[in-house]
Amino acid sequence: MDTVRLDKWLWAARFFKTRQLAKKAIEGGKVEYEGARAKTSKQVEVGALIRVPQGWDVWEVEVLALSDQRRGAPQARELYQETPQSQARRARETEQRRLANQAMQIPRHKPDKKQRRELQRLQRQPGEER
Repeated sequence: MDTVRLDKWLWAARFFKTRQLAKKAIEGGKVEYEGARAKTSKQVEVGALIRVPQGWDVWEVEVLALSDQRRGAPQARELYQETPQSQARRARETEQRRLANQAMQIPRHKPDKKQRRELQRLQRQPGEER
């Protein structure tokens, strides 16, 4: 196999659950092929660099093999290799999100009626009447 469509390869590599989701991401400009926007019919070649969004993370992968068939996760991981820069960036961003979540104080209960009125009073602009 010499080439595979980009949407098929992303689906086979298990970045997206369906080809339709892969197609939407590509058409929406979320996926980059060799640093540029690509079309769904773009032919993927071995050695190409692809940037793929996955939730909060953006994966930067190098294509190692081609496949147009979806297989198990272990076989799908053999189709690509994540770049070291991408791994470091994702680890750093994950740690930042974890620390940001720890810093947030989650209220133990919903505000009662008096507390809601105080919040509304604080949110009103000066001179605004109610």
